[in-house]
Amino acid sequence: MIGEIYADALAGESAEIEYVDGTRVMLETARWFEPIDGDEELLSRCASPTLDVGSGPGRLTAALTRRGIRSLGIDITPRAVALTRLAGGFALLRDVFEDVPGSGRWATALLADGNIGIGGNPEALLHRVRQLLRPGGTILAEVAPPGTRSRVDRLRLRRGPRAGDWFGWATVSASDIQRIGLAGGFAEVDCWTAHGRWLARLH
Repeated sequence: MIGEIYADALAGESAEIEYVDGTRVMLETARWFEPIDGDEELLSRCASPTLDVGSGPGRLTAALTRRGIRSLGIDITPRAVALTRLAGGFALLRDVFEDVPGSGRWATALLADGNIGIGGNPEALLHRVRQLLRPGGTILAEVAPPGTRSRVDRLRLRRGPRAGDWFGWATVSASDIQRIGLAGGFAEVDCWTAHGRWLARLH
């Protein structure tokens, strides 16, 4: 989710996710600003320091800061970084596949809100995040319910006649996270559900 349309959506403008087959669904950015049922299941498992990958407007980064857990949000959208800082969290404009401060020293990495889909290649993403973690570090990720088909979609954002560039986004099912986690370099994978959300711990 890249570009001006995503930034506008974070500012409250309406936007859609468009698939290559023409299907469109609303991009509901408003839900990322306030606590979501199940967030506590992630926050309570975070150790200091925590890296929030694709932090968006920063609800989780800011919540960790309020708990006294050193945390950093990274996002590729300047507006998201600004919103995280406004919410009281620390954030930088960074792509997870490029230079990230503290590489090799993070205790926990968050891939909430489906951010295990970033880049359209979950094995590559997990491998990259593993490089950022310290030995024994943990990824906490949100995945799709069991039985969902794991897949990679081509998407773009649209607002009226304006459309962004196409990009890849992965969906990872709870049924497949152990296999994908192993391919990404994680030998231990646990999965559980909370408030209708499926969460995974990769260690």
